[in-house]
Amino acid sequence: MMGRQLFLHGFVRYWHAMRNLIVFSLLCALVAAPVAAGETPWQEVAPGVTMRLLSSGVVKADGTSLIGLEVNMPADTKTYWRVPGDTGIPTELSFTGSTGVGGHQILWPYPMRDETEDYLDYVYYGPTLLPIELRVDDAAARIEVSVVMGVCSDICIPAQAEFSMPVAEGGKDMPNALRIKQAAALAPIQWEGEEPPIGDVEFRPHDNALAVWVADPGIDPASLIAAMADGDLAFGTPQKSPEPNLVLIPLLGKVADGELDSRPVQLTFITDMGAFEITRTLGGEQD
Repeated sequence: MMGRQLFLHGFVRYWHAMRNLIVFSLLCALVAAPVAAGETPWQEVAPGVTMRLLSSGVVKADGTSLIGLEVNMPADTKTYWRVPGDTGIPTELSFTGSTGVGGHQILWPYPMRDETEDYLDYVYYGPTLLPIELRVDDAAARIEVSVVMGVCSDICIPAQAEFSMPVAEGGKDMPNALRIKQAAALAPIQWEGEEPPIGDVEFRPHDNALAVWVADPGIDPASLIAAMADGDLAFGTPQKSPEPNLVLIPLLGKVADGELDSRPVQLTFITDMGAFEITRTLGGEQD
């Protein structure tokens, strides 16, 4: 009996020693391991806010590749959509210095409205991943990108960072590719159905608002966001009109008579099939 107890006691000591050795070895390996090929190290860009670049590691047959700008922020901290709103700071990316990269497009996920008595902004709160589609001219393409992005909590600052990484060296990064695709799936896409969900759009000076005729009952009228192509005007929260199927989107500011005639306006909206965009000509004949 005594021999068995001594054996068990010795085995337990041996197991604890081996377990500690294994844990220590794993920790050393993690510390010594290089950053994964599909991501850069985190950079602190503001107190409590870090940023890094992700890559799917794949160049598709059409010459495009998906990367992602990941921002880790507290839940009460925000950054801005492609249309920042009244007070927002626009995001700017510069790929100057990159090799084999012919262009880029941010695939903006549908935003939240941040509205007070003083302003209306379009924002993302907390951890955010912005997918970016690159046009790649060379399989050995390398990214050199500088980022300026508005970050706001108690105060607002233009956070800045610079990242460098290969587009596809090391092959596909499955976890990052999946995360980037999931974020890209939240971005509005151009409506291409035969029946347009939105009819005529006109500017009504007496209401100082866009009058938007909604043809599809699947559209959430409260989700409508209006923006001019050049971003020079801001519009407010949609309001239902007493007229059936009509939504009014107020203009935040004033324009001269006829200034908006025949100008294109982009409308972003949510349906039960996801987020979409459509462009309409103000007061003009629609397709």
